[in-house]
Amino acid sequence: MSPERFLQPEPADAAVQAPAWLSDAVLYQIYPQSFADSDGDGIGDFAGITERLDHLAWLGVNTVWLNPCFASPFRDGGYDVSDYLTPAPRYGTVDDLAKLVDAARRRGIRVLLDLVAGHTSDQHPWFRHALEDPADHRYVWTESDPVPAGFAPSPGPRPGAYLPNFFVSQPALNFGYARTHPDEPWRQPVDAEGPRANRAALREIMDHWLGLGLSGFRVDMASSLVKDDPEHRETVKLWQELRGWLDRAHPRAVILSEWGDPSVSVPAGFHGDFFLQFGGPSNGLPMRSLWSNGGGTVDTSWDPLSCYFHADGEGSPDRFTHAWEEAAAAIGGAGHIVLPTSNHDFSRLATSPRTREELPVAFAFQMTWPTLPAIYYGDEIGMRYVPGLPDHEGSVLGPRYNRAGSRTPMQWDDGENAGFSTAPADDLYLPLDPDPDRPTVAGQRADEDSLLHLVRRLIALRRSTPELGPSGAVRVLNTGYPLVYLRGERYLVVVNPRREPVRMPLPCMLPPGTTPAALEVSGVTVTPTTLTAESFAFGVFDLGAGTGV
Repeated sequence: MSPERFLQPEPADAAVQAPAWLSDAVLYQIYPQSFADSDGDGIGDFAGITERLDHLAWLGVNTVWLNPCFASPFRDGGYDVSDYLTPAPRYGTVDDLAKLVDAARRRGIRVLLDLVAGHTSDQHPWFRHALEDPADHRYVWTESDPVPAGFAPSPGPRPGAYLPNFFVSQPALNFGYARTHPDEPWRQPVDAEGPRANRAALREIMDHWLGLGLSGFRVDMASSLVKDDPEHRETVKLWQELRGWLDRAHPRAVILSEWGDPSVSVPAGFHGDFFLQFGGPSNGLPMRSLWSNGGGTVDTSWDPLSCYFHADGEGSPDRFTHAWEEAAAAIGGAGHIVLPTSNHDFSRLATSPRTREELPVAFAFQMTWPTLPAIYYGDEIGMRYVPGLPDHEGSVLGPRYNRAGSRTPMQWDDGENAGFSTAPADDLYLPLDPDPDRPTVAGQRADEDSLLHLVRRLIALRRSTPELGPSGAVRVLNTGYPLVYLRGERYLVVVNPRREPVRMPLPCMLPPGTTPAALEVSGVTVTPTTLTAESFAFGVFDLGAGTGV
């Protein structure tokens, strides 16, 4: 987006709009095995989350997304589901989950589950049955010789090979192929018996959990269902069909996608999609161009870049703002773009060389740009990516890509195991951050100047100021350092993520006698003619109603 570009999403037809509550959502992602352990076995659980809901309510979070909590052999951290209708025993029972959902509801917090739609565990009864029955087409099978690339040999009596989606232990569910060929009979059409059965199963799973009070789902690898699908045309049809059913059966429920391309996924039927470290035509460049500083999780196929939120100040916000503008124009008012601080697959904001003093300006941007903010657990206190951890439950994806560093236990206080668990340290799901100066919730609650209190104030400001929400207009006044933009033609936002201060002419005209009101400011000064931003500075100013700047 070039300076002085004005954009406000077009309203969508009421029939395709997201439920109104989603526009006010501040999402919080919980990796359940790492959040809070109530029974002392070293692994987080539903009851532990329930006990810590007051923290989220105090913070201002109103929507929680739980990573997969279904039965699983945990070869990929729970993304290998062996029973979609039963929680994994490590987390508790269905009753424990129901108590969590009810306790959250009483605090004004909705709960979303993670739906792994494209594959199961190889321990799922569906797959065990398919191993015995060559007529079963719930998965993609071939008896071709030679075996096509990407297929894995059958581990049972069924001859041939099956198609995995990710790890070999995750057989891909058969939703059909967009392009079929008579010489490749495993390429079944999307309306074949197996794909129809799997679409029906998705409805049954969603209906089951929504009937128990859940508010929706984040859908894992949502673009992966139909195979060999140029431009995702058949996958889009699949999700549009499911969205039509959802609107009829559960009109207040939402589905968010792990797709990484909101311009495609939201028109496909999702209520929102995340900018991610992968996905879309540029393979996740919009998000990585903001946060990815070369530390933590690094895919060796990524082109090197200087991210915008880096002390050296060699990045640019343009990659992100251009992608956001294109996606917002494609979406109109039909749904939302979600901007996370990080996630279970990606480096935390606090990843070396980024320091703690650089984190506040990142949150100031995230909470004032027209997206839905998603906070990854612990980022609100500046928990860091912990390097050098062993591979655990499939965490290692490459020589420089170990997801375990973003999955360490939540740091609640300075007590035993940082308040996460009473288990012996060796029994914890993952080791704690060994840094003796690691941040904690208790320590930052006691410090009004902490990151935690700032995040709380920013959430409150956002929720009390509709112009700062996902649907308000934005006008960029200056790109580079600092990034300066107007929300709703009234609220001036300045962010300077580099260590060098800057002084520049104010890139907008203030009416005579206007004195901007500082709503949340650190290191930024605005006069009628000049803007000054110190290192790692940010500011949100109210220019007053009807200023017409």
